[in-house]
Amino acid sequence: MLKDKKTIIALLLIPQYFFVKFLGNYPEFVDAYYSNGLYIYVSKMFRFCLGWLPFSFGDLVYAVGLIYIIRWFFKNWKRLKTDTKQWFADVFSAVSVLYFAFHLFWGFNYYRLPLYKSLNLNPEYSTEQLVKVTEQLIFKANALHLEIAKNDSLKVEIPLSKNEILKLAPDGYLGLKQVFPNLEYSPQSVKKSLFSYPLTYMGFSGYLNPLTNEAQVDGLIPKFKFATTTTHEIAHQLGFAAENEANFIGCLAAINHENIYFRYCGYTFGLRYCLNEIYRRDEALYEEVVKNLNIGILKNYEEVRVFWEAHQNPTEPLFKSFYSGFLKANKQTKGMESYSYVVALLVNYFEEK
Repeated sequence: MLKDKKTIIALLLIPQYFFVKFLGNYPEFVDAYYSNGLYIYVSKMFRFCLGWLPFSFGDLVYAVGLIYIIRWFFKNWKRLKTDTKQWFADVFSAVSVLYFAFHLFWGFNYYRLPLYKSLNLNPEYSTEQLVKVTEQLIFKANALHLEIAKNDSLKVEIPLSKNEILKLAPDGYLGLKQVFPNLEYSPQSVKKSLFSYPLTYMGFSGYLNPLTNEAQVDGLIPKFKFATTTTHEIAHQLGFAAENEANFIGCLAAINHENIYFRYCGYTFGLRYCLNEIYRRDEALYEEVVKNLNIGILKNYEEVRVFWEAHQNPTEPLFKSFYSGFLKANKQTKGMESYSYVVALLVNYFEEK
């Protein structure tokens, strides 16, 4: 009987797949009834149950799960020849359950209405618009930098501990309620990853566990990067699965924070994307625009660049290639490149507001 049940569960993976793809054609429905409906209650339930833990329960689940999978394959690899049908039934029944849980607990957010549509923003922009917004961000970033550092050549040192940053980050979402009334972030469940070392060498600064709805931030990254990574991962928790949208929401949350260090990190975070896009379009124009930026801000950017260079390794491209494939499988056709599309949201949002 148990074998029959496993076979049925394994076969259910097929209709699940087509059901997900079918719903993906109706983003308005997903946005209304899942992202702004069922998911709100599911995510709050997980944050209420696990948010109080001082460590990442999801990281433990991953660790135990990985050990179990390795042990299972080691013990059952001979069955692949002697009991082939049931071997595949065992494997795909587990995959089917995980596929179901992933989409129910978080994954359907990949198929929601794009943010530029719900905000009525134009997804296109000219180089002239880009430069105008970039200059506005430079003005804001320079002013905050000078207020903090008192010298335009000194980089900003964040005096907050990383645990303090984790506690303060949700406050930035309070300032966004007028624009995004559904961004109610309570209770809190954002933590430093137990696997910060491997996460760093894989080239990632944070992630959301879709099975426990805990946001994990790499505990090793510089504090200048830590603040906006935290607000970015909270955006994922709130249902913004697309990376460009989580970057945009995370940037606005930091900018709208009452803490000056969060605001500084937020403005420089958005500015970096805009500067990179100008450089991609016109290197000479980039050199002209970046002259107006305080040297101390460039030193903060350099701090992050040096950190990642110090932790590069030959396997990093493999992990990023795998994640890029995962994004493409979930309607982010540009894969990791979709991160750069935050510029379109920033340019059109700041022009509107």
